[in-house]
Amino acid sequence: MLPVPECRLLVAAAWSDYALLDSGSGAKLERYGAFRVIRPEPQAMWRRTLLEREWLAADAIFEAGSAEDSGHWRCPKPLPESWPISYPGRVGSITLAARLTPFRHLGLFPEQASHWDWAAEKIATARATGRTARVLNLFAYTGAASIAAALAGAEVTHVDASKKAIAWAKENQTLSGLGERSIRWIAEDAVAFLRREVRRFKSYDGIFLDPPKFGRGDQGQVWKLFDDLPEVLALCRQLLAPEALFLVLTTYAIRASFASLHYLLEETLEDLGGTIESGEICLAEEATGRILPTALYGRWGAG
Repeated sequence: MLPVPECRLLVAAAWSDYALLDSGSGAKLERYGAFRVIRPEPQAMWRRTLLEREWLAADAIFEAGSAEDSGHWRCPKPLPESWPISYPGRVGSITLAARLTPFRHLGLFPEQASHWDWAAEKIATARATGRTARVLNLFAYTGAASIAAALAGAEVTHVDASKKAIAWAKENQTLSGLGERSIRWIAEDAVAFLRREVRRFKSYDGIFLDPPKFGRGDQGQVWKLFDDLPEVLALCRQLLAPEALFLVLTTYAIRASFASLHYLLEETLEDLGGTIESGEICLAEEATGRILPTALYGRWGAG
């Protein structure tokens, strides 16, 4: 009988430019740099802790529409088009451009900082022995994981189907003080890229993947998480080098479970040894320490 996986909660706690100030009644109040924003959060079913005046002082409020991920921002006073947010990573400080998007987020996902630090330490440890890790970031969006890996000393390949997202990631690269050659940028459908890399017998020492629940590639390819993730992980397994360091999978698909990711990783990577852990990545409220889970993860590490 297979052992029952343990659900581990990873709490991103080292931020100074970001804070989860409060949550409840289906929403969360956050601070990004100097600005406070309110966004919908269905999992926040409890009562709010802060007084109403704290919520009313928000600089931007995302008002959800009738369809999933639809809606608009309401700003009581003008905000800059973008502003820098810094994270003091364990092997180098990351700076990212925050801005309001039509998809209710601000171009960065603070809860993923736990993964950035974990992977960066593995990369830096390998580099201390004279080994330069090759890292692949799939569905890479605005590139926080790519930048963390590059700062730790990796050669990074960043893949996203959106040219607009890659332009934003390049802006973050500059803000973080990285040279232009530190990251290889690929604007392409992730699955098509993986298949081509397998045909070319390429290999990587570390892989990040943060696939959406649903998406379309640059040529109309349809991505469905529950249908396509097994193939993507199988392709990633073929690309992992014999002495690979890590693989990190994150998903915001609310119908999945951490156990589903755990067993899929276990099945796909069973010949590698190492350790698989899974659970939820979380944020902690600044005032109360109450934990707000935001996404599921599974990750494999060598050794």
